Amino acid sequence: MQHRDKRVADAIKETVAEIVLTEISDPRVGFVTVTRCHVTRDLRVATVYFSIMGDEKQQKEAFEHLQHAKGFVRKRVGEHIKLRYLPDLRFALDEVLAQEMRISEIIADLHRDEPREPAPES
Repeated sequence: MQHRDKRVADAIKETVAEIVLTEISDPRVGFVTVTRCHVTRDLRVATVYFSIMGDEKQQKEAFEHLQHAKGFVRKRVGEHIKLRYLPDLRFALDEVLAQEMRISEIIADLHRDEPREPAPES
């Protein structure tokens, strides 16, 4: 990602996070965190990644409500960030955190099953 692309992505990420936190009043969109944003080189499309706490049903419901509020969020981003073309927002669930937790659990299980060797005597 180029320097300008990164600056625009960071600005969009911060603005969307603020909008979701302060302006979306739907309680079903409770534990949502904006984790990252990626914009295309022509700055026409911005993919905003979210992490949503809860079980699979709660995550799906919260994500659907975010999708429903996409037009409102895009309008508010346009008011905060001045660009020649306002990027089309695409929302996606960020699976990186879930993958990291699974890897940590696997490593912990491996260490639990590992036999402990007695310390060598000096």
